[in-house]
Amino acid sequence: MAGFLDRAKEQAQRGLTQGKQKLDEVQAQRAGHDLLKRLGAAYFAEQRGSGDPRATLQALQAVESHIATHGDAFLRG
Repeated sequence: MAGFLDRAKEQAQRGLTQGKQKLDEVQAQRAGHDLLKRLGAAYFAEQRGSGDPRATLQALQAVESHIATHGDAFLRG
């Protein structure tokens, strides 16, 4: 009986770990999409003459930082 409980506990722990990893991936993708939206809005405003080029540069740097940390999978999603 103890072996069964140990295996069940291992499976439950594995499931929790996988769930947390998936949640982290989804949150990173959402953050990446939000950063892309901010970059697009900053660029659009700059092109219309009402934006600040520094805001576009900051938004671009934020996207690049996110890619360095989490990868670029959110660009394909």
